[in-house]
Amino acid sequence: MRSLRTCLIGALVVFFAFAEARGEDMRTITLPKPKAKGVVSVEEAIRKRRSVRSYSSKGLTLEDISQLLWACQGITDDKRGLRAAPSAGALYPLEIYLAKNDGVFHYIPDGHELETLSAKDVKPELARASLGQSYVEEAPVDIIICAVYNRITSRYGQRGVLYTDIEVGHAAENVFLQAVALGLDSVPIGAFDEAAVAKILDLPKDTRPLYILPVGYRR
Repeated sequence: MRSLRTCLIGALVVFFAFAEARGEDMRTITLPKPKAKGVVSVEEAIRKRRSVRSYSSKGLTLEDISQLLWACQGITDDKRGLRAAPSAGALYPLEIYLAKNDGVFHYIPDGHELETLSAKDVKPELARASLGQSYVEEAPVDIIICAVYNRITSRYGQRGVLYTDIEVGHAAENVFLQAVALGLDSVPIGAFDEAAVAKILDLPKDTRPLYILPVGYRR
């Protein structure tokens, strides 16, 4: 009888520990409200933007991350749900993921939140998948822009693929200019093993990684 009771208690302990771990992995972080006005002009940000491939270990604040993600895909029109980057038919096929030292996160524009997907630092793996480009690991954050093509091809057919690829450029440039305005630097990464990146981030089957944007302070 005592043996059975011990087994049951042990099973319950394991169950609740597992449930707690799952709850921690799926917790949602509400990001600070993004600023609508800065001290750097658009013209100055365009002039200063450069691709930087060497980063210090200095981390980004949650305010910085909030601003970068808002510039990438944040909602800029609450009434109509329109976002910072233009999208064909306002269909928004892009999904944004964030890799930091403390885990992997998914950006949710509606509510301006981060969904925690993992507590693992995958940046070293992302660097290897990016053909050994070490700055993917060096930078304190990597913003990974992904696409769910069927959101837009259902309306525009194969032309929707082109529209999505164009939209990635809109969103990425917003990030680059916002980084400059925050005193940060960035670099666009398009050379990577797509299947490896999808596996590292544990992306849904319909989600394709298109761009990796390391952001941080230059060394």
